[in-house]
Amino acid sequence: MNADYPENLLAREPAPPYQGEGPFALWHFSENAALSQFRPHTPTTNPTAPPLVWAVDTRHAPTFWFPRDCPRGCIWPVSATTAEDRERFFGQSGTSRIHVIEASWLERMRACHLYTYRLPAETFRPHEVGGYWVTDQQVEAIERVLIDDLLARHAHARIELRITPSIWPFWRQVTGSTIEFSGSRLRNTAPHPQQFS
Repeated sequence: MNADYPENLLAREPAPPYQGEGPFALWHFSENAALSQFRPHTPTTNPTAPPLVWAVDTRHAPTFWFPRDCPRGCIWPVSATTAEDRERFFGQSGTSRIHVIEASWLERMRACHLYTYRLPAETFRPHEVGGYWVTDQQVEAIERVLIDDLLARHAHARIELRITPSIWPFWRQVTGSTIEFSGSRLRNTAPHPQQFS
């Protein structure tokens, strides 16, 4: 466990650390290599929300090791996870973090080049969703780091990456369980057979 991770500031229990995690920092992920300034904005999916700049901390950064619009489900156990759910989701694996994508995104995952921008942590406050941080101030990136070979990055971090025809059978099991989860871009999932609905 990283001694500098500010668990006491988070509204929910954080994900477990991963291999090669590195020090606490705040990051913005993009496929755009030309960003420098980040201005508060209101997301189109939530037009009543206040304008903010969003970042994710190092511990939760792996949930962004994907093309931006790739639907994915990320899971990990927490202290409230039952022994039954630990066995059900992690019993056949040597990891404490599992990420799932659909097969139709595999080639885009292989080809993706991400740029992660480190942002000044002192201007941010933790969001109620653990691992996310927000500020209502404009900020400038401190550095830009290229991230590629996202499949190998998962492997090196000892995070299991599963590839499945449809995420929904898995996801419906997840949301009714005691494990912690993060789902992104699920509206972009492929049409799935009726038996999965």
